[in-house]
Amino acid sequence: MTPTEISPGLMANVSLPVLRLSDFKLIAFDMDSTLINIECVDEIADAAGRKSEVSAITEAAMRGEITDYKDSLRQRVALLKGVSLQSMNEVYQQRLKLNPGSAELVNACKQAGLKVLLVSGGFSFFSDRVRDELGIDFTRSNVLEEKDGLLTGRMVDQSWGDICDGDEKRKMLLQTCADLGIAPSQAIAMGDGANDLAMMGVVGLSVAYHAKPAVREQAMLAINTGGLDRLLEIMV
Repeated sequence: MTPTEISPGLMANVSLPVLRLSDFKLIAFDMDSTLINIECVDEIADAAGRKSEVSAITEAAMRGEITDYKDSLRQRVALLKGVSLQSMNEVYQQRLKLNPGSAELVNACKQAGLKVLLVSGGFSFFSDRVRDELGIDFTRSNVLEEKDGLLTGRMVDQSWGDICDGDEKRKMLLQTCADLGIAPSQAIAMGDGANDLAMMGVVGLSVAYHAKPAVREQAMLAINTGGLDRLLEIMV
């Protein structure tokens, strides 16, 4: 169907039924440029004087022009070698902000009985802090290897695998649904980049937030202006 403007900056790509937040049991968020205002890998690279190189790879990956997300992330992380944990902490304290409406939406979901999942192709250094700040229930993200307070340019393999990419986001969402005893149709997924499409394709409601064109086109709902809490405008 032709996209329908529900209200300025809020577009529906499908005919949406009457939706109640309490009809859902889980909401899953991407982190970088969705829950938060930055792409963390780009800002860490700025500390290494390599932001333009890393940002170019990030942008191409988010647009879907680089199809091997894992390889693109390894390329970017290699350029972070030598960055100090102090510089990482400065990125968190000085540059990372929650996007507008994120706390309001998370709180509304929790009050309606939903569990909250954060799945990120970014890094646990930041996702753990965002988790604690927002009271998020479950997370999956990548761990940067460090030695003597400096990044080594590599990531640490985890029990579930090596890198949280689009496929891993989808697997984590489906596993969380299984653990909660709910159907994927009872989940909402929100993201902005190509590596969010896999998880957005298996849920009951997919939401693009200030997203790349391909993601805006494939999501059921697209928030193109305003905060994340605009999702609540379509809930009765």
